[in-house]
Amino acid sequence: MSKIGDLSEIIREFGPHLHDAPPGGWRADRRIERAVPTHCPYCGMQCGLYLLVEQGRVVGLEPRYDFPVNEGRLCPKGVTAYLQVHHPDRLLHPLIKRDGRFVRASWDEALDLVAARFGEIQSRHGKNAVAVYSGSSLTTEKTYLMGKFARVALGTRYVDYNGRLCMVSAAAANLKAFGVDRGSANPWSDIPLAEVLLIAGANCAETFPILNKFLWQQRDNGGRWIIVDPRQTPTARQGDIHLQLKPGTDVALANGLLHVIVEEGLADDEFIANCTVGWDEVLSTVELYTPQVASEITGVPAEKIAAAARLYGQARTAMVFHARGIEHHSHGVNNALAYINLVLATGKIGAPGRGYGTITGQGNGQGGREHGQKADQLPGQRSISNPEHRREICAVWGISEGELPPAGVSVVEMFELMRRSEIRGLLSICNNVMVSLPDTNAVRRTLEGLDFYVCIDFFMSESARYADVILPGTAWSEDEGVTTNGEGRVVKINRANDPPGEARCDWWIVCEIARRLGRGQYFQFQTSRDIFEEIRLASRGGNADYYGMTYEKIEQQDGIFWPCPALDHPGTPRLFEDRKFYHPDGRARFHAVEYAPPAETPDEEFPLILTTGRVIYQYLSGNQTRRIKFLVDQCPEPYVEIHPETARRLGVQDGERVRVRSRRGEGIFPALVTETIRPDTIFIPYHWPEPQAANLLTNPVLDPVSKIPEFKACAARIEKLKGSALPLYGAQRRGASQSEA
Repeated sequence: MSKIGDLSEIIREFGPHLHDAPPGGWRADRRIERAVPTHCPYCGMQCGLYLLVEQGRVVGLEPRYDFPVNEGRLCPKGVTAYLQVHHPDRLLHPLIKRDGRFVRASWDEALDLVAARFGEIQSRHGKNAVAVYSGSSLTTEKTYLMGKFARVALGTRYVDYNGRLCMVSAAAANLKAFGVDRGSANPWSDIPLAEVLLIAGANCAETFPILNKFLWQQRDNGGRWIIVDPRQTPTARQGDIHLQLKPGTDVALANGLLHVIVEEGLADDEFIANCTVGWDEVLSTVELYTPQVASEITGVPAEKIAAAARLYGQARTAMVFHARGIEHHSHGVNNALAYINLVLATGKIGAPGRGYGTITGQGNGQGGREHGQKADQLPGQRSISNPEHRREICAVWGISEGELPPAGVSVVEMFELMRRSEIRGLLSICNNVMVSLPDTNAVRRTLEGLDFYVCIDFFMSESARYADVILPGTAWSEDEGVTTNGEGRVVKINRANDPPGEARCDWWIVCEIARRLGRGQYFQFQTSRDIFEEIRLASRGGNADYYGMTYEKIEQQDGIFWPCPALDHPGTPRLFEDRKFYHPDGRARFHAVEYAPPAETPDEEFPLILTTGRVIYQYLSGNQTRRIKFLVDQCPEPYVEIHPETARRLGVQDGERVRVRSRRGEGIFPALVTETIRPDTIFIPYHWPEPQAANLLTNPVLDPVSKIPEFKACAARIEKLKGSALPLYGAQRRGASQSEA
C-alpha cells in the first residue's frame, strides 16, 4: 500500500466536497449579532469586508465601503470566502496515520508523537534533517513564528515559504535595484494620477479584479495602458498597446523599449546622474537591442515596440507594474530588473503618479517575506548572513549567536535534499505542494519517501493526504493578526468565531510543539498580540520596520504603510520621495541584463511553449476554492488554450479532450480554441491536482538568484486522444468547456 492509503476513502471522508450554503442553509429570518470588520483571505488586495455572526457562527458577509482599497467592491472569491469557515470538510480533530488510514487522536497524543519523531530524526541525522515549509496566506504573526520555530525550536537551517513560488524574483530585483523589498513603492491611490501604465505579465481583470478600480479611474482621467502578455487577456484587450511577446522574452522586449527611450532623448539625465549608478553598462547593453532585434526575439512588431517606448517615455507621469508573468522564469530576476531599468532611466519614481510596483498574489505575500520565514531572512527584512543582523535578532530572541543556524535553501532545493535523504522530516503549514510545486511526479516521490511528515491545515489538501500526522488549524476568521497588502499597507484581521471542533490556533500548535521539544521558554506567547509585540521589537531598525504600529493604530488609520519607526510616525505610503534609496550611498542601481532564452525551448518533439496562470474563480492550489460550489460551477476543471491555427494543424476541435505532454509528465484537458493566444503557445491554469495538474508538465529549473521555478515557459506538445477520455478527478463537474474562464 502506498503512503497515501486508499485515496477514494480519503476523498469520501475529507473531500473536496462542494458546498454553497452558510450554517443552517439560506434563511431570511437570521438575527445577526455582530458584523466583524476584517479583510478577505485571498489575494494581495486584502479587500475590506464584514463577517456576519449569528450564534457564534459566520453566516454571511457584507462589503466594507469605508476601506479605501476596495470601497465595497469584492470579486467572486471574496463574496464566497465566508463559506469555507463552517464547510463540512473542515478538519476538526488531530489525525494520525496508521496502516495507511487516518484515525482520530487526542492533542497530547498527536503533539507528543510529533515532538518524539522530530527529536528522534534529529538525534540520528542532525538538526538539519528536519525542515519547515510555511506559507504567505497566514497572518504575519504566524509567518514570524514559523521562522523563529525553525531556527530556535528545531535549530534547523531549512525553512522556506510558498512565496518562493510567487514573489521572490520581484523581491530580489527590488533589493538589487532599490535596496529594499516592498511590493509597491507607491500607494495604489497613485495609479489614477499616472498618464500611462505599463503592466507586464499581469491579467488584472481576472486575477486582481478589484485593482481595476484604480485602473479605470486612471482611464477616466484620460490615461493609457501598455500591456505586455503572451495572451490577449481581458486586460490586454482593454489596453492601448498590446505587446504579445513569446513567453520568456521579457528582457529583450524591455531592452528594446529602453533602446528607443535612449535614442529619442527621453531619458532623465539629471535623475540618472544624481540618483543612480550603473547607467553606462546599461547603455552599452541596450545599444544592441534595436526594435528590429527585439522584434526578432520576442515576436512583437518593431513598430509596436517603438510606439510603446514613446508613449511611456514621453508621459509626464507613468507607472510600471508586473506580476508572475515575468517573474516565473529561470531569468525572472533579470526580467524584473529590465523593467526597473525603464523606471530609473526616466526618473519616474518617488512622486504621485510616478512609480513602480509588483502585484502581489497571496493575501500576505508581502508580510510573509518580511519577518523571517524565508530561507535567507531574519525579521525586519534583515539578512541571516549579515553578522550585525544576526546579533540584533539573537538579542531579541535571547539566544547565543552560535545557536542561530546559517541560511538554508529554497523549497525546491529542499525537496531535492529530501529525495537524497538529507532532509527526513517535514513540518508544513499553509501550502499544498502536490499542486503548487513543479514536476508533480517528483513531488509525490518526495512525500512518499519522508520518514515523518506533519501538516497543519484546516482542510485535507492533496499534500496532507501523504502526512503521518495532521493537526487541525484555523481559518482566517478564527484568529486575529495582521497582513500586509500588495501596496505595503499593514491591515488588521479580526476574530469572528471560535475554531470548530477540536481545531486550535496555528500559533498555539507551534508553541506546543516547541514546548515538547524543550524550547518552550522561547515561545511563551498567550495571544497573537503577544507575537505582534515581539515583531515590533524584532523589526525595529530594519527595512520593514513595524515598531511604530499597534493593533489600535492600524485599525484607526485603515492600515499603516511600513516603514513606521515610531509610535508618532504616520507610516510611509510612498517610498523614495526624497530621491534617496536604501543602498548605503542612497543611490538606486541599474543592472545591465542580457537576454537569455528559457531553459527549455520548443523543438521537433515538443514544438509548443506551455505557459500557466490563474483564473478568476480559483485561488492558488485550490484547496479552499475547489470546495465552494459556486466557484467550481463557474470553472470546474482546467483547460488548454490553443490558437485556431494550431488547432487546425492538429485536427483539434473546441471542447475536445486532448493530451498535453512535456518531458516530465502528461495530462488530459478540454481544448479551448481561441484567437487570444499566440499560435506557438498554449496555456493551462494551475489550480487543480493530478491527473489534471498543470505542474505535472512544468519545468523545475530555477532562477539562479531567486530560486523561483520556471512555471511560465516549457516545451510541450498536444496529442489527439484515441477512444474515450479519462474520467475526471474528485468532486469536479464533468465535461464542461471553459469559455467563460
